[in-house]
Amino acid sequence: MVHYFKMQKELIFVLDPMCSWCWGFVPVIDDLRMSMSGSYRFSLVMGGLRTKGEMSWDEASKEYLKGHWRQVSQRTGQTFSNSLFEKESFEYDTYPACKAVITVRELFGTENAFTYLHTIQEAFYTRAENITNTDVLCDLLQTMDLDSAVFKDFFESERAQFLMEHDFAKARSMGANAFPSVVIIDEEGHMICQKGYRSLLEMKNLIK
Repeated sequence: MVHYFKMQKELIFVLDPMCSWCWGFVPVIDDLRMSMSGSYRFSLVMGGLRTKGEMSWDEASKEYLKGHWRQVSQRTGQTFSNSLFEKESFEYDTYPACKAVITVRELFGTENAFTYLHTIQEAFYTRAENITNTDVLCDLLQTMDLDSAVFKDFFESERAQFLMEHDFAKARSMGANAFPSVVIIDEEGHMICQKGYRSLLEMKNLIK
């Protein structure tokens, strides 16, 4: 008799903290994690949206982002503040925030990583806090009662850099080259990558 090993089903969220559609996706993630925790294991992979120098901070860029954020807010109901656009200079580098979430995931576990991700997203999108700055990332960690000194040591290590690059490569290998993406892995290990924002109803129709 042949025995087939069945895996636990898994949902892998591929996100970037400074991707506006990922911020719009937060309520969907929260609902799925609450309603499907008995059926799925949840994982978090960072995507790496944009590194320093890839976007100039000028009026054209600001207007583009404003319009984009307005569209996300209208579709998802998430809150956005436009106070970021009052800054004369800003380096739209998403890598530090990605590495920070990966650091929390490595040191304090996946549950804390989800919480921290949502904490820094809210800080950036609703209060225009500069989550490209290490000190800001450490301060936001303290709201969760996690050790910011341990965090900072790891965040600045070669290991954290390696893990971030590994996340980016893993996202690409799964075909998750748009954010947010959800990779669904069934009990037989078959993988489906759902790219782009989907409403809760659309996600629940995809996930049986």
